[in-house]
Amino acid sequence: MIATTKPFSQTPNTLSDQAAQSADSAIKSTQRVANDTLDSLSDKVQDVKDQAAPVLNRVAAKAEELAKRSADAMRDSTAQIKERALRASDATVGYVKDEPIKSILIAAAAGATLMALFTLLRRDRD
Repeated sequence: MIATTKPFSQTPNTLSDQAAQSADSAIKSTQRVANDTLDSLSDKVQDVKDQAAPVLNRVAAKAEELAKRSADAMRDSTAQIKERALRASDATVGYVKDEPIKSILIAAAAGATLMALFTLLRRDRD
């Protein structure tokens, strides 16, 4: 009888050891699967990053080129406007030198017209 009770008394220890080993094995298996999944995900992220880098570089280069062209176009437009203003100023100075009396009469007429408009607008408010 002693022989039958001894294995029975060892059975709970054996069962708990087996359960602990089973749990430990399940934890290690889960860790391996999680690590493998993370490694795979990391590889995929790196692949996406490697594929996206050239596209982003091309987009950045095109944006830089567009900004440069826009700045050049703005510079050209500014130069053209400045040139036109200088020509208009030179033409005005030339006209005043050639026709001083007409220039004074035109300036006086423009001033009188502006004064009349100002007076009319002021009366409408009152």
